Parts: sequence; C-alpha cells; structure tokens
Amino acid sequence: MAADFEKLGLFYLGKRYDLAAGKRLDDLILYDSKDLLTHAVCVGMTGSGKTGLGIGLIEEAAIDNIPVLAIDPKGDLPNLLLTFPNLAPEDFAPWIDAAEAERQGLTQDAFAKQTADRWKAGLAEWGEDGTRISRLRQAADVRVYTPGSRAGTPLALFGSLGQPASDDPEETQASISTTASSLLGLAGLNDVQAHSREQALLSAILTSGAPGAGADLRWVVQQIQRPSFTQVGVLDLETFYPAKDRQELALRFNSLLAAPGFEAWNAGEPLDIASMLFTPQGRPRIAVVSIAHLGDAERMLVVSMLLSALLQWTRRQGGTGSLRALVYMDEVLGYLPPVANPPSKLPLLTLLKQARAFGVGIVLATQNPVDLDYKALSNAGTWFLGKLQTERDKARVLDGLEGVAGGLDRQTLDKTLSALRSRVFLMHNVHEHEPVTLETRWTLSYLRGPMGRDDLRRFAATPRRGGSSDPPTTATITQTASPGLESKTRPTTAAATAGKPVLPVGVQEYYLAGDGRTPSAYAPVLYGAVLFSQVILPVYARLWTQGREALRPFFVRTTRFLFAVGAPVSATVWLVAPDVMRLLFPPEYAAGAGALAILSSAIVFVFCAYPHVMLLLAAGEQRLMMRISVAGAGESMRAVPRKRASRRTSNPFGASTSRLSVQCNRLTSKGLPEHIIYLCDES
Repeated sequence: MAADFEKLGLFYLGKRYDLAAGKRLDDLILYDSKDLLTHAVCVGMTGSGKTGLGIGLIEEAAIDNIPVLAIDPKGDLPNLLLTFPNLAPEDFAPWIDAAEAERQGLTQDAFAKQTADRWKAGLAEWGEDGTRISRLRQAADVRVYTPGSRAGTPLALFGSLGQPASDDPEETQASISTTASSLLGLAGLNDVQAHSREQALLSAILTSGAPGAGADLRWVVQQIQRPSFTQVGVLDLETFYPAKDRQELALRFNSLLAAPGFEAWNAGEPLDIASMLFTPQGRPRIAVVSIAHLGDAERMLVVSMLLSALLQWTRRQGGTGSLRALVYMDEVLGYLPPVANPPSKLPLLTLLKQARAFGVGIVLATQNPVDLDYKALSNAGTWFLGKLQTERDKARVLDGLEGVAGGLDRQTLDKTLSALRSRVFLMHNVHEHEPVTLETRWTLSYLRGPMGRDDLRRFAATPRRGGSSDPPTTATITQTASPGLESKTRPTTAAATAGKPVLPVGVQEYYLAGDGRTPSAYAPVLYGAVLFSQVILPVYARLWTQGREALRPFFVRTTRFLFAVGAPVSATVWLVAPDVMRLLFPPEYAAGAGALAILSSAIVFVFCAYPHVMLLLAAGEQRLMMRISVAGAGESMRAVPRKRASRRTSNPFGASTSRLSVQCNRLTSKGLPEHIIYLCDES
C-alpha cells in the first residue's frame, strides 16, 4: 500500500472515516500540496488531535523536500526530533514517561519496549514502517530555535534592528512599524497607539539605522537619548519628545539589557529566513521556533519579528504555482484576534493575502474559532474541523464555512461536527466537491508530549542512531586577531564588548578621526578624578570656556587687582590690629590680640585672592586632565595621526601642552568632566 501514497505532491493525511458506522475505511486521504497555497485552518479543542494532524502535515512536506517554518507556543513540535528508524526500545527509553511506567507497575525498560512495540504496530496499521522514518530523516534537517535561550539554537533577534534591506518603501515602513510596536511591548508599553510619540520616535530611530549596520538594542537605547535627527515631522525633537521623557523610555529598555540572561537574545544565528529554511548545502529544513519558555510580551516580539522577516523573504521570491514553503503556527490565540491589533496581526494578514502568489502556504491551528479574525478565515481554502467544546464554537465555524462556500447543508454539518471524536476531522477543501471525514494517520515522530528546555539539552547530549539529523546546537563566537596586529588576551566583560557606554542626558560626545589604517576599539579607561571643589571649580571653568575671548581680559585684570589689593589690606590690618585691640580690650587680653590680628588678616587675604586662586585651579585641572588622558589612553592613542600629535597648542595661561593633537586639545579645553571623547576610524 506504500506505493499508493508515496507520490510527489500528495500528502498522506489518513483514511476516510464513517461516522455513522464508527469505523475507519480503506480509502486513503491524499491531499494535494498545491491546495495549501490557499492556506488552511485547523480548529479543535484540547485532545482533538490537532498536534498529530499538524506534525503529519509537516512530515509529508519534509518528505517532498518542502521546507517548513513552524512557530510553537506550546512545546509540542520539537517532537519532530524524535524519529527512530530502528524502532528499538533503547531509542524510546530516554523519552518515555517514567511516572506513567510506575503507574502501570512496569520498569522503565519494560515500558520502553511496550512503547516501541506500540509505535511499530501503529505505523504498520497505516502502511508505514522504519523505512519511511529513514526517508523523512534523510529528506530534511530538523532544527529547534529557542530565542532568548541556549537550550536549542539561539536566534539573534536584536542583531540588526536597523532599516531592512528592501527596495520597497512601503514594505520597509511596515516592517519598521511592526518592530517598533514589538519592542515597545517588550518594554512594557502594551497600550501604545499607532500614532503615539513613542511609536513615532522608535520608528524614526529604526529608519535612521542603515541596513546591515549592526544596529542592536544597545544602539536603540543610545539613539533614544541622542537621536541622529533633530526633527520629527514638522516639530523639533525637544518639543516633540523632551530629553527628560526620552530618558525614562531609555531606562525601560536599559532594564531589559541589564536583565539576567539577556545576552542570549543577541547570541546565535541571525534572523534570516533563507538560512532557517535551508542548510548551507541546500537541504530543506524543518525549522521549529519554540517560544513556550517565553512570557507573553517576549512571545509577541518573536512572532511579529519572525513574520515580518518571513514577509520580506516571501516577496523576494519569484511567482510559482507549486508549494515552495510551508508555514505552520500552533495555537494562534492572541496573534490574529478579531478586534485588537497586536504587532503580529498586520504581517500575518498580509501573508494570508499575498503569500499564495509566491508559493508559500500557511496553516493556522487554534482551539477556538473566535480567536481568529474573520478576514483570516475568509482567506483559508481548507478547513480541518475537529471536536469542538461548545455550541457557540460550532456556530462560529458553520458561519465561517457558509461565508467561504455557499450551498452547504448547515444541519448536516452541525450533526457531523457533533459526532467527531479524537483524531477524526471534517476536512472542507474548496478545491474538492464536498467535505470528507478522515482519521489522521500515525505520525512518524514519537509524540511524547511538550519538550522543555531541559529536554532539548538532553536531546543534544543523546547519541543518535539509524540516520542523521543535526541536533540543536548553540552558536560559537570566535574572535580572531586582525592581520598585522599582535594578539593579546585580556579578560572581557559585557561592558567591554558591547560597545561604548550609555551616557546620561546632557553629556556631549566627540569623535576623533583616526588614520584609517590602525584599528581602534572602545576600552574603558579611568582618565582621572577631581578631588577638590566639585561645585565652585566647574563654575569657573565653564565661565572661562564659554566666554574666553570676551571675558579673559576682564578676569585677568580683576583677579590681578584683587590680588594686588588683598596683600596691602592684609598688611595694614596686621599692623594696626594690635593698637586697635589694646583700645578695645583690657590689658589682660593683649596676649591674644596678636593671634586675632593674624587671623583677621588671613581672612581678608583669602577673601580677596580666592577668585584668582580658583581660576588658576580651573585651568590647571584642564591641563592635568589632558596629561592624564595622554598617559591613560594607552594603545588607543596610537590611532591618532602622528603629524597631529606633534603639534602644540597653548592653554589659557600660556603654558604649552605637547603629545596631543590639536583637535584633542581643542575638545579637552571644553572641560573633560562634562564631555566624553572617543577615538574612531571615521571622520
């Protein structure tokens, strides 16, 4: 019988089922793969067999060399990894339910043998065997992606948040809008409207990021604080979104960066649909994106960004009349609601409307038809209807069927839906003459239930037999030294490797141009610390730097005058103070008159000379900081052109400073405590 269903382009889903007699018939259900171009919806309550039907569809597509992208919110689809061509008990042993074996009073080995025998008998009942399992494993690779976790293959969603590489402006803006909404939801802003200032600001920031520029979430935080643009719409940036409010938004995203384990979101493979669907050798792949371990906001982020990337990839394909790729999403609840507009809704609706022309079929599974937007239901050409829980669910399904295909007998369909049992579905295909009732076949993969992160790690460590399929692996990051540079090993930290730090609002940044040949990189260095006058000293330094040309002569003359007047006044007070003390106080206090005179003269001198002294310290601080900068910058200063470094410039009081470029001196003279200077290779 195997020859009857092993035909290219036909999916072996099961056999016809007679509801009246309650038995399975011998007629095979061979589903034309091209019918999936009009998409499909699978509806059924828990226990109706949706997972088995979905995995069966994925297996048939893989056998026909059709890649599959599967989004799994529950954790059931990683069961596609559990394919055992030998059907040996030792293959099943690591994956059996030990608690179930104990309830049945069996040892784990005995229960593993019982499971293996049951699976072998089930496959034989449907005309399948280990040979077909081997064919499945040879036809397609299976990989489980786990965004935000290293249990499977990590997916670097935040590796490139800039402008997508697309020639279509509308497609680019739609993708940016989806990404912005998803990021805001991840930051806890779920009720943000489409035209809110947060959405507008984040969209403008993402638009400013060039394709392939490596714009990550850290870059987004820095751009929120200091955007590369000064105007949003017709309003200037400060009017539209003041710096203080932007700081609060930046702190929200910075909290995400500081969360434990967040580095896993930046690790792993990039979000590239082509590399997910095909191996480097061109072999089709079953790419399962498991999001069962994530929270609601994180799930929405992954799904929306994944669908947006899928939409871009789909539009780059040529037109075709055959199935090029299959997209399966289990438990679509919340991602395509009838009323709300989450970030995932727009790309998913667009795919349902446009993907057909490019050979991409979509299958959506849900427990309740109320979970789906009516526009999505109207774009589905095939309906797999399992056992439903309530009369309301049946009424919604019947309403949808009548809208898709008129002339159906509603009463007969209602009676059919009420008689369905587990693994029995009513299939309505617009390409066929009438609905049919089928019982789904036995899956080639062992259905052991949801697989969590510990199960995925255990699978990666379990030796495989009887075929090959790449286990989920974590990405390895390799650093190599640049040619011509001495390789040095140093301890790295997240702060040192993640790029330049995020600075508070109000701190200005400057970049020094390198020579274009010697590479330079950010390395944290403590340039110096001010140990005196944290309040008055910066005030004098700011007065000098901001009004140097206009106020310099005034300050010089004033301070010299105060210094010149302060000395004679102090001397006069010191000379006349003893006579004044003898007139004012009795003779017995004459001993303390001299000390009091000296103290009073010192007070007068300090009061007169204080401005001059503080101004000198302000200039001296800048000279000190410049010298510390040269000494502390170390290797990175080698990127400053030598011809600039050899030039000299004068400080405000005439002393020359060497070993630093004119540009560095000019920037440093603005006050290092309030400015950050970077060295880079770009002008």
